[in-house]
Amino acid sequence: MRSCTLIAPAKVNLYLEIIGDRLDGYHELVMILQSIDLADRLEICAYGAQDFNLTCSHPQVPTDETNLAYCAAQLMKLEFNEAFANYGGVDITIDKHIPVAAGLAGGSTDAAAVLVGLNLIWELGLTIPELQRLGEKLGSDVPFCIAGGTVVATGKGEKLDPIEACENLWIVLGKYQSLAVSTSWAYQTYRQQFGHKYVSDRAAVTSRISKVHSGPLVKSISHKDNPKIGHFLHNDLEKVVLPKYCQVMKLRKTLQQIGGLGTMMSGSGPTIFTLCQSQEEAENIKNKARQAIFDPDLELLITKLSSTGIKVI
Repeated sequence: MRSCTLIAPAKVNLYLEIIGDRLDGYHELVMILQSIDLADRLEICAYGAQDFNLTCSHPQVPTDETNLAYCAAQLMKLEFNEAFANYGGVDITIDKHIPVAAGLAGGSTDAAAVLVGLNLIWELGLTIPELQRLGEKLGSDVPFCIAGGTVVATGKGEKLDPIEACENLWIVLGKYQSLAVSTSWAYQTYRQQFGHKYVSDRAAVTSRISKVHSGPLVKSISHKDNPKIGHFLHNDLEKVVLPKYCQVMKLRKTLQQIGGLGTMMSGSGPTIFTLCQSQEEAENIKNKARQAIFDPDLELLITKLSSTGIKVI
């Protein structure tokens, strides 16, 4: 195979709870991650040169070593130097559809696609778990993005336990294009304000994770109880991001008041989403939100929940 085209879906957090600190400096988390149909499209083409070239349709996306997709290619070169010497570098073209700096794992899913693509082009024969272990070296969201679906994620987000797929729901996404929230700032600020509530005992951490696995949101997903899924959405980082960013707070309140099953911020933000029963309901909420907040900087998108991660087409 000399080239491949991959679809790299975004994700939202249906649940994000910060339990405590880890010895590696990260936070101990328990999350429910969900793939959505909104996706980037990547073209990866082998051309035999001893280098990687990255281009992207979005002007704000870097195309150097600060881009996670480029880092993924370099990681594969480091791990599989013989394959790189045999097949050479590749051109990576990203057709960007996922909003940038949105808390939707846009960079992570592009990196996941590069891992999958080079595995095919270099004929490595790596399994999904093997690709996910490589993805851990790039970022906490990368392992999830490879397989996608509906997953309980623990540790710093790299330990994945798939659950009953949460499908057939539509989603309205709202994000101010000029606004970005630093993930590290959000977690550090949360630690400063709420660190005194952290759990440090390993048994207590395990117990808390177990409660989420058997908790109301997971049960609602398994029973396909859509109203309860919306009701039990949760994100600890809203406690620090919303008070700091009044635009995001206003957007969340506006979408919540308009309707839908439930409204929440995804990850560290600043994207706000509302779950909906149907495309018609999603279109109605999007139109009403546009009327309520007439700001050309506000991007409103409609998509569906998805059960898949990286797809090769």
